[in-house]
Amino acid sequence: MFAVIKTGGKQYRVAANDLLKIEKVEANVGDMVEIGHVLAHGEGENVTFGAPFVDGAVVTAEVVEQGKNRTVIAFKKRRRQNSRRKIGHRQLLTTVRISEILLGGAKPTKTAAVKAPKKEAKAEAATEARAEAAPKKEPKAKAAEAKAAETAAAPLFKAPKGEPDDLTVIKGIGPVAAKDLNEQGIITFAQLAKLTDKDVAKIDEHMPFSADQIKDWREQAKELAAK
Repeated sequence: MFAVIKTGGKQYRVAANDLLKIEKVEANVGDMVEIGHVLAHGEGENVTFGAPFVDGAVVTAEVVEQGKNRTVIAFKKRRRQNSRRKIGHRQLLTTVRISEILLGGAKPTKTAAVKAPKKEAKAEAATEARAEAAPKKEPKAKAAEAKAAETAAAPLFKAPKGEPDDLTVIKGIGPVAAKDLNEQGIITFAQLAKLTDKDVAKIDEHMPFSADQIKDWREQAKELAAK
């Protein structure tokens, strides 16, 4: 027996066990869907046509896969400067396997295979096992994160006691740069003047200042610290 069905604005000639790609149907893989728009059905030369649909006729199908069709490009160009439009479209498709062709209001006898729940149960069990194992490693991970945060928050240098100098007096150091240097523990001309090449490299690595800038500030700081 065959049937002619209409779905997604298209017509298909189908028979039992046929594999068919139709426009997207809202269903999960393994679900059974009913297509009630049966235009005709028949067996051999005996064919019955609907007006437009056959009363009481239903085609059932099992959802095998949800996917997309290949990309179709629509390109339009007119005789105007830069007048062109390019649009891509991928039609959503559902692959179904025709199960039964039912007539006269008959009820479907086939149901979807119950395979998915077993996989879901295994996946849930694996997730729970991972969740139970995770807390054992959590303290070490938290300790490492806390240590990294402390290291990142610690200033590069230890600020000396006493009143800080106005670093903006040095040419090239503005209010923002002075604030950044103060946060890293550099607050006086004497500190800048005593920076070693190793200290300069450390600042160059961790702060947005170049080694040449820092060396220039160091020379200016030596003059200011000597006053």
